[in-house]
Amino acid sequence: MEEKPAKLQDRESRHEASRLMRRILVLNREVEKALGRELEVNATDLEAMQRLMERGPLSPSALAQLLGLSTAAVTVVVDRLVKVGHVSREPHPTDRRSLLVVPTPRSSRRAMDSLLPMIMEIDGLVSRYPWEQQAAITDYLARTVEVLERRLLVPPAAQSEMGNA
Repeated sequence: MEEKPAKLQDRESRHEASRLMRRILVLNREVEKALGRELEVNATDLEAMQRLMERGPLSPSALAQLLGLSTAAVTVVVDRLVKVGHVSREPHPTDRRSLLVVPTPRSSRRAMDSLLPMIMEIDGLVSRYPWEQQAAITDYLARTVEVLERRLLVPPAAQSEMGNA
């Protein structure tokens, strides 16, 4: 059997890596949907919970900005999350007129109990590779994150205009 030229092998493996990354993105959305069902929240409420768990207590206006929602819409989101016990509203420690939205420890624990086994399994997969390969995997993922973040910073219409320039 004839071996393919190295350049062709590289191109095919690169495409396979891209295909697998797209599959990971799809599966991630499915995992988030399953977590939302488990926590009995919709996608917007789950995103709010994720932001609060990542960043800690936030003002409603800061949460609105992170979610790309109006403050009125975030009030409805927070009301729903308070009702089911996922967050609480607490006074701001330095601004008496302000409130913070705080994830409840029980809710955070419940979400982590669901996700931690998967996170640990994925961490275990990476640690099975030699250090040099771990560095390559990390580099690929870091550069993928950069591409996705750039995509979010530049609207799609502007990206197509930049391509035509």
